[in-house]
Amino acid sequence: MEFLEHLNWRYATKAMNGEKIADDKINRILEAVRLAPTSSGLQPFEVLVVKGEELKNKIMPVANNQTVIRDCSHLLIFAAWDNYTEERITETFKSMYAVRGFSEKWDEYRQFLIKSYVNRPAEVNYNHAAHQAYIAFSFAIAAAATEKVDATPIEGFNPAALDELLGLDKQGFKSVLLLPLGYRDEEKDWLLTMKKARKSKDELIKELD
Repeated sequence: MEFLEHLNWRYATKAMNGEKIADDKINRILEAVRLAPTSSGLQPFEVLVVKGEELKNKIMPVANNQTVIRDCSHLLIFAAWDNYTEERITETFKSMYAVRGFSEKWDEYRQFLIKSYVNRPAEVNYNHAAHQAYIAFSFAIAAAATEKVDATPIEGFNPAALDELLGLDKQGFKSVLLLPLGYRDEEKDWLLTMKKARKSKDELIKELD
C-alpha cells in the first residue's frame, strides 16, 4: 500500500524550484535504474547525469525550452545503443562472467544473441535497445516517488540535436528520454492542484481465462 501511496503522490511536475536533491537520494534512484530488468540482461543504454547549470541551459533549446530542465536539480538523459554489435554483447557477458563465473550454457546464449541481433537492421536494434531504456526510466520515476523527489518524463525534445550537442552520435548512442529530477514549485506549477486522472481498472485491465 505504501508504494501505491507514493505513486499517487507523484505527477508530471511542470515547474521546479531549483532546490538541490541530497546525494543519497540521487544515488538510490540511480541504483534503481541499475537494478532494472532488461532483455537478456544486456542493459543496452547509458544514463547521463547533468547537474551543471551551463549544460542544462544549453539543453533547454533542443527540448522546447521546458523550464524544468533549467530548474531541476539533476537531469537524467537515457541514451540507448544505436545498434547491437558482437563487441558490445561480448563485453556485457564478460561483466556477467566476472560476477557469476564462466558457464558454457551462458556462452552458448551469448553466441545465440550475437547471431540473432547483429545481422538485424540497425534501426530494429536501436528500437529494441530504446525499449530497455524505457523500462529503466520507469524504475527511476518510481524510485524518485519513494524518495519524495519530483520527476518530469520528457519525450518532447530533438534527439538528433541533443546527440550532436553531447557527442552521443560519435559514441554509438542515441538519446531516448529525459528525466528532470527536483522539487515542485508550489506557486508556479499549474498541475499541482489537479486530481490524478487515470482509466478505471475495468477499462485498463482485462482478465483472460
